[in-house]
Amino acid sequence: MMRAFLCAAVYAAGLALAAAAEPPAIVITDAWARATPPGAKSGAAYVTVTNKGTEADKLLSATTPVAGEAQLHTTITEDGVMKMRPVSAIDVKPGASVTLKPGGMHLMLTQLKQPLKAGDSFPVAFTFEKAGRVTATVKVQKAGAMSGMDMGSMPGMDMK
Repeated sequence: MMRAFLCAAVYAAGLALAAAAEPPAIVITDAWARATPPGAKSGAAYVTVTNKGTEADKLLSATTPVAGEAQLHTTITEDGVMKMRPVSAIDVKPGASVTLKPGGMHLMLTQLKQPLKAGDSFPVAFTFEKAGRVTATVKVQKAGAMSGMDMGSMPGMDMK
């Protein structure tokens, strides 16, 4: 009897370890934001969301301690004018990536508690329909940056 219990316990522990060892289905990379001027009450953050799983998922929301509100937004052109609009969710197909970037989908940060300063970083917790909560660290780049990579700080690169 004790032997059967011990075998069952070892088997259950093995299953738990195997489940814990599985890589996460949703991975967030290239998280960055632009520095904001003093007194600015809004900013934006950009990320790449990759679904390494076999099922589609949806990015539903985000929160961060640097802003009173974080909204999923898209940018559209209407009558020749670019406008931002909130979206309720962002679909992430299995095996695919979605990039939130300037001029497209992005994370709008409103009610900033302080300016975003180049060189700083801050956490963002993203909530997905299936994957649940996934946290990323956003690195703040210079104002006007077009990507999360600070080319001016790379050895041998002169971006003047």
